[in-house]
Amino acid sequence: MASRAIWKGQLRLSLVSIPIEIHSATQSGRAISFRQIHGPTGKPVRYEKTVAGVGPVKADEIMKGYEVGDNEYMLLEPSEIDAIRLETKKTFELVQFVGACEIPPLYFEKPYYIVPTDELAEDAYKVVRDALRRTEKIGLGQLTLRGRESLCAVKPCGDGLLMETLYYAEEIRKADPLFAEIGDDDPDEDLLAVATQLIEKKTAPFKADAFTDHYDTALRALIEEKRKSGKVKRARTSDDTEGPSKGTNVVDLMAALKESLKSAGGDKAKAPAKSARKPAASRAAAKKAS
Repeated sequence: MASRAIWKGQLRLSLVSIPIEIHSATQSGRAISFRQIHGPTGKPVRYEKTVAGVGPVKADEIMKGYEVGDNEYMLLEPSEIDAIRLETKKTFELVQFVGACEIPPLYFEKPYYIVPTDELAEDAYKVVRDALRRTEKIGLGQLTLRGRESLCAVKPCGDGLLMETLYYAEEIRKADPLFAEIGDDDPDEDLLAVATQLIEKKTAPFKADAFTDHYDTALRALIEEKRKSGKVKRARTSDDTEGPSKGTNVVDLMAALKESLKSAGGDKAKAPAKSARKPAASRAAAKKAS
């Protein structure tokens, strides 16, 4: 099954804008899912949104309630929330760069693949990828994804770019209250030596496919056994029931990068002789187009 983009927009590095798509790097479809069935009738169990003393309600009657006191809520229309304008809904700008190992693993949440939307965007995409490789840096920016603005990190991954959403500082629970009682006393030296030897003996290169989900395997075996037996009860149910134009081009990439470098205070950097002869009008056009 072909991957479907969950976000389309622009990856921006100062004056350079690159049309991109973002795809999830993980898949949940592998896991077995069940549907709740009413045993006596064989019909699917449905869920209705109801209000005490009123019964089922229509979707357009439901508002967002923000708790401001004990059982007291400020009511907001869903449309009011959707109308909040954030540039990060369509633009993912890399605003800072940090060392490749500077972000603690605790902050990483979920990985995504970044790909250029078409061949026209590939050149600029490769420049950003290779610049991150050469400098051994990770790019940081914010992106509105799945209804919330996330802090994101971008780094090279094979021939492309990997984006990982990060937890905000206030989302990380402090470990001190949990670890305070453990103490930091030196352990028994003989026990430490044995544990160290055991770790070294079991050390090997990481291979993700060396590990399997034993519960998933057992569950599939159970389903297959039941299917072959032909004795299990069965039920038959019936139901009643944004992005940039792909023609966008990254114009005059070198000129845009130079202008970005000047804006960042890098005027003293020497430009290649060939690029220095590019007309000023061309640079201005590139800046305007970007």
